[in-house]
Amino acid sequence: MKYLKRKIDEFLMEWKVDPGKKPLIVKGARQVGKTESVTRFGRENYQQVIYINFVEEPKYKMILEDGYSTSDIIKNISRIDPSKRFVENETLFIFDEIQEMPDIATSLKFFKLDGRYDVICSGSLLGINYRQIESNSVGYKTDYEMNSMDFEEFLWAKGYGKEFAEDLLAHMKEEKPLSELTMSVCRGLFLDYCILGGMPAVVEQYIENGTFEGTLDLQRQLLADYKEDIRKYAEGMDQTRILNVFNQIAPQLARDNKKFQLSRVARGARFKDYRGCIEWLADAGVVNICYCLGFPELPLKGNYDDTKFKLYFKDTGLLVAMLDDESQDDLRANRNLGVYKGALYENIVGEALVKAGYGLYYYKREDSTLEEDFFVRTRENLVPVEVKASGGRSKSLRTLIDSEKYGDIRWGIKLCEGNIGYSDGIYTFPYFCTFLLKEYLRER
Repeated sequence: MKYLKRKIDEFLMEWKVDPGKKPLIVKGARQVGKTESVTRFGRENYQQVIYINFVEEPKYKMILEDGYSTSDIIKNISRIDPSKRFVENETLFIFDEIQEMPDIATSLKFFKLDGRYDVICSGSLLGINYRQIESNSVGYKTDYEMNSMDFEEFLWAKGYGKEFAEDLLAHMKEEKPLSELTMSVCRGLFLDYCILGGMPAVVEQYIENGTFEGTLDLQRQLLADYKEDIRKYAEGMDQTRILNVFNQIAPQLARDNKKFQLSRVARGARFKDYRGCIEWLADAGVVNICYCLGFPELPLKGNYDDTKFKLYFKDTGLLVAMLDDESQDDLRANRNLGVYKGALYENIVGEALVKAGYGLYYYKREDSTLEEDFFVRTRENLVPVEVKASGGRSKSLRTLIDSEKYGDIRWGIKLCEGNIGYSDGIYTFPYFCTFLLKEYLRER
């Protein structure tokens, strides 16, 4: 099957030629493409690749028996498999599924000080005791968090080059509407991406077949795998609580008030009993948490209530897999992205913002109907971002811009079905331009 180009590819090439490089830890949820990208990079750029998967080959957990030095590790690997060759300055070690062997992180210091071999560790965030890995390797490793494919990577998979995104960005900067042809093509591509999500296996199936055939089965299998991992890695009572939270995300996003309510998870549920469950799902790379701001002003960090939040899936394909059969039919046959009362729109925008490097924050004023979906920032301004599932006025966005109460807000962004435009402090962009917002805001 054809390899789908990913953004990590360029990062890995830059990492390889960095004279001061440290061992690399690639983090990310299951099935986002970590192993495929890292092993391909190794095959194409090194004479030798020593690939060790601690789940598939648990015998390699013995390689630290004699200590953490590079020489001791090589000696023990050779005892297990004498055919492996270790060429100095031309060998890449790949330690995969390190959540099963967090002690391997201690060896990264010794690999760095030794300097003869490059090392990449990889693992699903599900089950990773990352605090232990962090303490074992602090100062001697570089972290890279890998997500499922974003819309730009999906465009690459469909054969569109970088110049396609550059042209969209140029139109955004010039406030120049896109042609009807471009709008039609991009809407179609974006709808397909929303239905599929960004998991590489699902996208590969779609690219190979040219249809959605089999993709829902794959999405539902991924969903089952995530639930199985919760049962495997979560401890004791938390297993049930985490699964209950997980199963409530889609139904709660379907409501007009999308704030996550623990009272709907279990009768009498208290935040202090569930905080760890929600953090577990976030650390596992399953959900994005969108916190409610205490007040819409800078700085954003520290200015939020951690007991009030919305939960979005980190990959919209998981949300799609949880839709009931009627909504599935509506989504695929009628291409109606409005199912679940705009939840898909909000989820896909939240996902795109996180993949661009933003944290997620919303605002709901207690004494009025004022509510804003997301916020991003420039150097000087707080920028509200409104997601419109349908047409109509942006009343809350207008209030935030016009009111003297909100001094850090001068203008806002509306994401909708419509074309690029500007009117009275509100910049309008199509949903499919969300992945370009960070680049767009960089010069503002």
